[in-house]
Amino acid sequence: MNSTILSKAIILVTGMSGTGKSSVLAELARRGHQTIDTDYDGWSELLEDLGQVWREDRIDALINEHNLGALFISGTVSNQWKFYPRFNAIVLLSAPLEVILERVATRKTNDYGKTTEQREEIINYFKTVEPLLRSGATFEIDTRKPIEQVATELELIITHPGIETI
Repeated sequence: MNSTILSKAIILVTGMSGTGKSSVLAELARRGHQTIDTDYDGWSELLEDLGQVWREDRIDALINEHNLGALFISGTVSNQWKFYPRFNAIVLLSAPLEVILERVATRKTNDYGKTTEQREEIINYFKTVEPLLRSGATFEIDTRKPIEQVATELELIITHPGIETI
């Protein structure tokens, strides 16, 4: 990339299961960016009454301690909205439902979406949760294009002159 990266940028990459969040984070990491997938390593927890949520103390510390360059945080949890004001951008990765269902059925890196019950859950979330994510997003990227192009579009967001640093 030839553009200058903001001295400090924190980007949330969100979207439904199967939209390519983990794949694009892997590509961004390969390009040298700091990435955190909050589905792993204790960044989130399952609460009986709220479902999957971020461990707010850990996310707060992560954001507070980030001082230089771009940090891409990926996740889709019920309490992510609490952190929206602290992100330079909230990017929704999206794809048509049939593409999502095909991806989760054939992916080898994650078993979620393989059962009939999970597929029905994904369909329900696509109808009920994705519109909420879209309403809070500052950017949306259709992930039917190659993952390298999606990563490049995310890199362009961190160089966008309209984004202010935190």
